[in-house]
Amino acid sequence: MTRTARAFWLRSPGRGEIREVALPDPGPKDVVVRTLCSGVSRGTETLVFRGGVPESQHTAMRAPFQDGEFPGPVKYGYLNVGLVEEGPASLLGRTVFCLYPHQTHYVVPASAVTPVPEGVPAPRAVLAGTVETAVNAAWDAAPLLGDRIAVVGAGMVGASVAAVLARFPAVRVQLVDAEPARAEVARALGVDFALPEEAAGDLDLVVHASATEQGLARSLELLAPEGTVLELSWYGDRRISLPLGEAFHSRRLTVRASQVGTVSPARGTRRGYGDRMALALELLADPAFDALVTGECGFEELPQVLPGLASGEIPGLCHRVRYGAESAVSSV
Repeated sequence: MTRTARAFWLRSPGRGEIREVALPDPGPKDVVVRTLCSGVSRGTETLVFRGGVPESQHTAMRAPFQDGEFPGPVKYGYLNVGLVEEGPASLLGRTVFCLYPHQTHYVVPASAVTPVPEGVPAPRAVLAGTVETAVNAAWDAAPLLGDRIAVVGAGMVGASVAAVLARFPAVRVQLVDAEPARAEVARALGVDFALPEEAAGDLDLVVHASATEQGLARSLELLAPEGTVLELSWYGDRRISLPLGEAFHSRRLTVRASQVGTVSPARGTRRGYGDRMALALELLADPAFDALVTGECGFEELPQVLPGLASGEIPGLCHRVRYGAESAVSSV
């Protein structure tokens, strides 16, 4: 008996489709998960959809359970929340998060899923992968008590970073974005908001997440002497100019990269991926994070919706995908 499910595939840049896929037989250490909802990452995933992953980064950009190769056909995604229908007794019937693409059912090792805490609704838990990135950024940034901080770029990652950093004692966090409507997101997250030209300067730390040259340049302008820009943006195949003239050297400024997939060296010797993901899910008990979900569609609508997300025609932050009756697993 062959079990099948339905999965979203990028057939070629800009063109997606729903395919029927065969599920492997689960082993004794595997789980069978029925997807409840998944999330579209507007940064990385829409870049993949447009075919913007440089050839030199094809290996580094692979998702944990990716099928196919860039630029396509490829099955890509990593924000999935589902219900364990088969597996070890400790996980059976549990809601779990997994770095899995958009698919109605899937089979993975039990070690690849993280139980969602009871206080975190499944629809909010799709943000766990993004909040995990924010946790790693906070570990890389290592803010100090009372630091003055800005996050430039109020997308999914930037807004998540601002929400996490705002929980540090006595820090002042300002979310900076060129879109005035993002002020509502900042308000929901409990942080200040400013347009780029109005942002307060003389900062100890700026986290840059706008993926624009202008945002990176403004981030450097906002720093106090010896301040640091933590760069979170992923530019794909675009070349970015960095203003290193004028007062960059005399003010002794620093630009530092934060790697999404690797645990921060400051924590890596003591904590691994599982610790980081569990912490992200714990933080998601705060309903303020609901402000990061700004759109929703059904699974079967993804081929029509993703082009609009990739082009910006459908604005917003995280786009959540619902799975209903169509998520029933089939047997042949």
